[in-house]
Amino acid sequence: MSKTDVVLRVAGAAGDGIASSGEAFAKICSRSGLHLLAYNSYQSVIRGGFIWLQIRASHEKVFTHGTKVDFLIALNQREFERNCVDIAPGGAILYNSDKIKPNKDKINENIILCPLPVGQIIKDIGRNPILQNTVALGALIKLLDLDFENMANVIRDYFGKKKQTAMEVNLQVSKAGYDYAEKNLPQFDFKLETDLDNKRPVLTGNQALSLGSISAGCKFYAAYPMTPASSILHWLSAHSIQTGMVVKQAEDEISVINMAIGASFAGARSMVGTSGGGFSLMTEAIGLSGQTETPLVIINSMRGGPSTGLPTKTEQADLFQAIGASQGDFPKVIIAPSNIEDCYYSTIEAFNLADKYQLPVILLSDLFLSEHMESVDSLNFDTIIDRGEIVTHKPSDDAYRRYKFTPTGVSPRAFPGTSGTIFQATSDEHDDFGNIISDVFTDPEMRTKIMDKRMKKMDFVKKDLPIPKLYGADDAKLTIVSWGSTFNVIRESMHLFSQENLPINHLHIKYLAPFQSGIQKILETSNDTLIIEGNFTGQLSKLITMETGFKINHTLFKYDGEPFYTAEITDKVRDII
Repeated sequence: MSKTDVVLRVAGAAGDGIASSGEAFAKICSRSGLHLLAYNSYQSVIRGGFIWLQIRASHEKVFTHGTKVDFLIALNQREFERNCVDIAPGGAILYNSDKIKPNKDKINENIILCPLPVGQIIKDIGRNPILQNTVALGALIKLLDLDFENMANVIRDYFGKKKQTAMEVNLQVSKAGYDYAEKNLPQFDFKLETDLDNKRPVLTGNQALSLGSISAGCKFYAAYPMTPASSILHWLSAHSIQTGMVVKQAEDEISVINMAIGASFAGARSMVGTSGGGFSLMTEAIGLSGQTETPLVIINSMRGGPSTGLPTKTEQADLFQAIGASQGDFPKVIIAPSNIEDCYYSTIEAFNLADKYQLPVILLSDLFLSEHMESVDSLNFDTIIDRGEIVTHKPSDDAYRRYKFTPTGVSPRAFPGTSGTIFQATSDEHDDFGNIISDVFTDPEMRTKIMDKRMKKMDFVKKDLPIPKLYGADDAKLTIVSWGSTFNVIRESMHLFSQENLPINHLHIKYLAPFQSGIQKILETSNDTLIIEGNFTGQLSKLITMETGFKINHTLFKYDGEPFYTAEITDKVRDII
C-alpha cells in the first residue's frame, strides 16, 4: 500500500539556502494541489548553527509538520549525523556524496541511502556549492513522482527575467538531479495524489495577519524589527504601494506605538507588531490608548523569554504580560488566533472591535504560528468593516462631549478637523469633555463615573463574542483545554483518539479578555480535564481559576522552545485515561 503522507526535512547550517529550498518545495506541492504544513527550526546566527526545515505534504489536510522524517536532505556531515536518528523506517537520506561520508554504524539498517555525486551531476553546468540543494530537490521530485514542470515554473518565478543566467543554471541543475534519480536511485512507493487543477495558496501566520490587516482597511503599520514579528513589517512594506498603507520602521518600539496611536487618533486604522521584549516597551502607551479611547491593534508574537531569551524559538508565556499591560484598570481585548486562517479572520475582527469599542486589541500569536507555512483552501476577502460611532458634523446642541456618558460606554468619536468637535485629548484622567480633573482638585465623583463608563464597554464586548465550541463528544471522559497555536496539533490528536474510540473532547479558548462566557459551564460538566500550554507556569490554567473558580485536574506544559508534537499529547492522554 502506498504511503500518501510524506515528511521532508532539509538540514544544514545558516547560509546553506535551507529556507529557499523548503519554500521551493512548498510551492511545488501547493501547485500540485497538495496540502502542506512546514516548520523551520533555526538559531539566531547568520552563518553556522543547527538548522532544519520540515515539510509535511499530503492529498488530505495536514495539521502538523509530522514527527518521523521520510526524506532527509542533508547538506553537511554534521547535520547528516544529527538528523539520521529522526528518519522513519523505510525512509531515505539524500546527500552530496562528494563531501558527506555516512557512518553506517549510526544509521538504522532500514534507512535507504541516496548518494548524489553533485560534482559529477553538474560538472558541465556550474560550480556554486549551493547548487547541491537544487540537485537534491530535483532528485526528490522524481522520487515522489511529482511533475517536474511545476518545479521548473517555481524556479522561473523565483529568479524572474532579471536573473536569466541564474535561472537557466538552476533549471539545468534541477533537471540533472531529476534525471540522475530516475536512472540511479531506488524507487519508492510514496505516491502523492496530486490535483494540478486545484492549486492551493501557502501562507505563514504573519502573512495571514498582514492580509487580514489589509482586508480590514489598515492604513498605518509601524514596527521595529523583532523576531518573530519582523516578517509582518517586511511583507507589508513590500506591498505598501499596492495597498496604499503607510509602513514605518521607527527607531524603537516606544516611537512605534505612539506613532500608531497618533495615526489612529487622526482617523487611520493602525496596527503595530512586536514580540515580548518590544511589547514591554509599548506597555505605557497601551495605557494611553486606553485612557484616550483611541483604537489600536497590537500583535505580540510570543517567543521564549525572559529578556532576549530564545529569540528564534516558540512559547506561550506572554498571556499575563498582555493582561497586565500598562498600569491601572482600563478595557482591552485579547485574542489568541488558533491557526493560519484564523490569523486572517482574527485580525479583521480585532480592527472592528477596536473601532467599535474604542480600545486597544491585542493579538497573541507565537513564533510557531507566525512563521510556519501552511496551505489554505480559501480566504473570504468580502470584508465587513465596522468603524463604530463616528461624528461627521457639528453636534446640534453645540456641546461636543468626546467622552459622553452612554448606555454602552462608547462615546461619539470625531476625527481632527471635524467642525465643532474641538476637545482636549490627554493622558490624564478627564471629564466627559476631555478636561483634566486633577490639576487643582481631583473630582472623585467624576473619576468614578468616567471609569465606570470605560469599563462598561467590556460587558458589551463580551456579548459580541461567540460561545466557545466544544469539539468531540459531550459525554467524553476527558476534556482537553488549550489556547493559541496548540489547536492544530490537538486537532490531529483528536483524529487519532476517534480512530481508537477514545472518548475525548476539546475546548479551545480564543478570547482571553474579556474572558469568554460559557467556559465555566463546559468545564463544570466535564468528567476530567487536561490543559495543554506552551509555558512553565500554566498561565491559562491560572486565568481559568481566577475567572471561574474551576481548577484544571491535569496539565501538560512545554517550554523547551519547540512546538508540541502529537505523540506528546496522545501519550499524556493515555496516561490519564
